[in-house]
Amino acid sequence: MEENGTIFTFWPLVDYRKSPETGFSNLSILGPLIKIQQQDTVRTTAVRPFVYRTVDESDQSAATSYLYPLASSRQAPDVSTFQALKLFQVNTFRKDEPDKAKSDSMLFPFYIRGKSDTYGQYTSVFPVYGTLYERLWRDEIHYTLFPLYSRTVKKGTTTRNYLYPFFSTIEGEHESGGQFWPLYGRAEKEGSYKRSFVLWPFYLHEHTGLDTDNPTERLTVFPLYSKTESPRVSSRTYLWPFIGWTSDRGAKQEERRYFWPLVTTETGDKRQVKRYLPIFSEEQSGETLKRWYLWPLYRHDEINSDTYGRERDRVLFFLYSDSLERWPADGAERRRTALWPLFLFNSDTRGVKQFSFPAPVEPLLAQDGIEQSWAPLWRIYIQRWNDAGDSTVSFLWNLYWHERRGDDLAYELFPLVMYRSQGGHSDVSVLKGLVRLRTGKEMKTLNLFWLPFDMKWRVADKPEVVQESTMLNSERSEP
Repeated sequence: MEENGTIFTFWPLVDYRKSPETGFSNLSILGPLIKIQQQDTVRTTAVRPFVYRTVDESDQSAATSYLYPLASSRQAPDVSTFQALKLFQVNTFRKDEPDKAKSDSMLFPFYIRGKSDTYGQYTSVFPVYGTLYERLWRDEIHYTLFPLYSRTVKKGTTTRNYLYPFFSTIEGEHESGGQFWPLYGRAEKEGSYKRSFVLWPFYLHEHTGLDTDNPTERLTVFPLYSKTESPRVSSRTYLWPFIGWTSDRGAKQEERRYFWPLVTTETGDKRQVKRYLPIFSEEQSGETLKRWYLWPLYRHDEINSDTYGRERDRVLFFLYSDSLERWPADGAERRRTALWPLFLFNSDTRGVKQFSFPAPVEPLLAQDGIEQSWAPLWRIYIQRWNDAGDSTVSFLWNLYWHERRGDDLAYELFPLVMYRSQGGHSDVSVLKGLVRLRTGKEMKTLNLFWLPFDMKWRVADKPEVVQESTMLNSERSEP
């Protein structure tokens, strides 16, 4: 029976299943705590929730998570990475020249080390002294005893900060400025922009885009008045947030705001908005539609295009969620329904469906790491099935389990009864072999009290005792 697969269970200590036909094997120890699984070239090892590791021999890659989402690592021929909470990172890249690895490391914000293709090596030991290149949206960052002194460079503009953010100067080609925040500040680049503020954020005035075909002026006297004026856009706000309007002539859009963000209307070719919070809100833009009813009670989202469609309904953000995705060209669908903290239902593009109970985290965080490292620990009941009638059921981590594959059927309620029916043969066992009856097309075999001999008879004959201890020992591992 080995070629048809092996099932050995002793709940909750061991659960072993092997299917040579599909190249699959799985060993579970102590329920969901320890898992060792092989599927073709992919091997998975887990000690939940501490370690979850997947190794793919086909592409020589490996990925490991440690107490997800605390830390993770990844190894492949062209890259090696390790990170802890995204704050500590060590990366090695070998994409361009495998023999010449490029590496960087970081313990944010205290230590950062790396190499820029443009500027070379850099090191930062915050807040004492450091240099960074092409990081944090700047070309260069230099500092000493931050916030006492720092200097940044971006697109040729040099900004020096003293006791950041209070004092700063700006220098560049035809560019100058400085500030004593929040009292006063100004900056100007000839033919490009002018900015100034007094008692930030109460008075701000700027001209930008002076070297483009859409020069823009913005003025704010908070909270009394603000305006934006350009050849394409005009906008006004009076006694923010009470009244405001925006006219985007370039996009042919008109917007009106009252008690922002409670009442907003917008009309135009690209976007339509009707927002009367908390009663109703509707926003339509191209192929996307969003609706709120009695915010935050109920929300409906839609995306409709020739290649992709999605509908999602939510009640109280994550209390209930139902999402249906469609790919019209392939005729494929995928669905996900969750009711926190009770259940999660999934249907994938192959038509395989799964229902699990309970679901205390999955409705909030739909992430693979939760599914792999944590969810099996609390899932009391899991059921999977497809349209062909195949199904699996697990209750209390296989205290009771049920599998059906076509005409084949197997189930067990540990330790009371186990049953298997496969290829015209059946096997029923009571109390893990106290009484065991196997039925074939022509013969029946009975074992009693775990004794090392059988009683065999043809279907129409009376039973007789046959000494076959060797055969028993070879099959006893297959309940």
